[in-house]
Amino acid sequence: MGQVHLILGGARSGKSSLAEQCAKKSNLPVTYIATAQALDKEMQTRIALHQQDRPQQWQTLESPLLLAETIDSLVDQAINTSSDNTQNIGHCILIDCLTLWLTNCLCQHDLAYFEQEKQQLLTSLINSQKHPNIHIILVSNEVGHGIVPMGNLSREFVDQSGWLHQAVAEVADKVDFVMAGLPLSLKSVTSVQTEPSRGEI
Repeated sequence: MGQVHLILGGARSGKSSLAEQCAKKSNLPVTYIATAQALDKEMQTRIALHQQDRPQQWQTLESPLLLAETIDSLVDQAINTSSDNTQNIGHCILIDCLTLWLTNCLCQHDLAYFEQEKQQLLTSLINSQKHPNIHIILVSNEVGHGIVPMGNLSREFVDQSGWLHQAVAEVADKVDFVMAGLPLSLKSVTSVQTEPSRGEI
């Protein structure tokens, strides 16, 4: 079956590097979905540096808003290609990052728009898990460890990002948190949730 992998971490934590390593290890064709928008020189430089680090054979798509639609299209293409070739080729989709996508939704539209897109994203992730060799890796910034922001939009962003991470983590097969380049596994396909024994209560 397909796999959804969420990778969280702070700025310069190494989360994107881990995501790219996981994509390479999948041994599948990779499509990198970039949610960033090059609206100023500083962001243009950041995007250029990320592009230099990625393998040239990876396909790159820009999707600052319609994330679910882009994922569905790639999954459909992978399924159709496998059917045509009578073999299960599969595909790896790397999304970097969810927090920029959230920012784009809140700044360019409104909360209702984001909620709609969020539900569509969760549906896309769940549907992708039904197909063999569809690996989706989602990168996102963990911003809930700092002080509560003063501005209304900033507080809304922190709240929505936290709820988004919880929702994606719930459907994900694997969740990692990265700090100082070191990944900590929060959830894995081998994890077994058990009820505590009476002696542990």
